[in-house]
Amino acid sequence: MKSRTPPDSPSFFADLPAGPDFEFERLAARRGWFPVAGTDEAGRGPLAGPVVAAAVILDEGNIPAGLNDSKKLTAAHRERLFDEILAVATVSIASSSPRHIDARDIRKASLDAMRRAVAGLALSPLHVLADGRDVPDGLICTGKAVVKGDSRSLSIAAASIIAKVTRDRMMTRAGLSFPAYGFDSHAGYGTERHRTAIAIHGPCLLHRMSFRPLRRDGEEICE
Repeated sequence: MKSRTPPDSPSFFADLPAGPDFEFERLAARRGWFPVAGTDEAGRGPLAGPVVAAAVILDEGNIPAGLNDSKKLTAAHRERLFDEILAVATVSIASSSPRHIDARDIRKASLDAMRRAVAGLALSPLHVLADGRDVPDGLICTGKAVVKGDSRSLSIAAASIIAKVTRDRMMTRAGLSFPAYGFDSHAGYGTERHRTAIAIHGPCLLHRMSFRPLRRDGEEICE
């Protein structure tokens, strides 16, 4: 399956609904493609830590209220929905390490994590809705790229919450192992505190050496 497909992207995002709904999933079901999984990732931009992907199959009759793009929710709201999603949905999580990111580039590493998350689902989907402009290579079913999918599809929104909460928890634990960098406060993003810590202590095993300002002169930039 090709890794890039024409995304379902309206000309003017002002026409989008106020929040995600189940229309993409219902359309797939009418075509005989059910169950449908939504997949999304968290952590493409940070200087450190893994990129984490989740895949979620929702039960239309038992969807937690308040699902939305994880970036639009408070941390407390995400934590509550994380538990609710796990209680009623089929969920799988996968990640790509900093070394994987450096070796392949962040886009490929993110898509591979999404593919592995889908493959790990206990219930095999017949269709996958992937946030963004790309469908992961290697799916065993049909797939559709949905631009701004975490604001349009409830399945993708659920996946975004699972991925975000999982990664935040991973980075909080990383902060215990590498306290000098403050990972628990910025989750590996390039904040002033984080960049200052890198300047003082140098990079650690969790840093992405292909990202500025960590890459060595002459190396390819994978941001």
